[in-house]
Amino acid sequence: MHSPAPTATAAQPAEPRQYLTFTLGGEMFAVETLSVKEIIEFGQITTVPMMPPSIRGVINLRGAVVPVIDLKARFGAPATEVTRRTCIVIIELGAADDHQVIGIVVDTVSEVLEIPQAEIEPPPAFGARIRADFISGMGKIAGRFVILLDMGRVLSVDELATLSAFAERPEPALAAG
Repeated sequence: MHSPAPTATAAQPAEPRQYLTFTLGGEMFAVETLSVKEIIEFGQITTVPMMPPSIRGVINLRGAVVPVIDLKARFGAPATEVTRRTCIVIIELGAADDHQVIGIVVDTVSEVLEIPQAEIEPPPAFGARIRADFISGMGKIAGRFVILLDMGRVLSVDELATLSAFAERPEPALAAG
């Protein structure tokens, strides 16, 4: 006697997703590889005047101007200290017709890992060193947690535009003179 074949409506376990892991200030973070376009060496960044501290500047990536965000500064910590292992991870956000390419500065890139959905916990309500809305979950890997980032929120173009508009306001003392 054999058991009936599973039906298409039977609950199937979610496929594990792949994440690129990297370090920032000694902590391990991860982003889904679907949003990662490439990883490049930290190189020449052109600074742009009047930008908030989290925006390092722009790079020329094969003819395209790509803004570069310092994630540590974005999370409210001091800017990343550049070492020989510092990298820029190129992230692509949005739909095909409305996408944004942004570089993020990280201390080191670690590896690509598959994390099963069952090994992902919801983000903590409090106690994290970064804003809770930046965290999509906590991945369990070899007995420790990796912070899974929601890059759509971390790199919210609207929020970054607001920050840069705020940074562009002249100082009241300078405007009056």
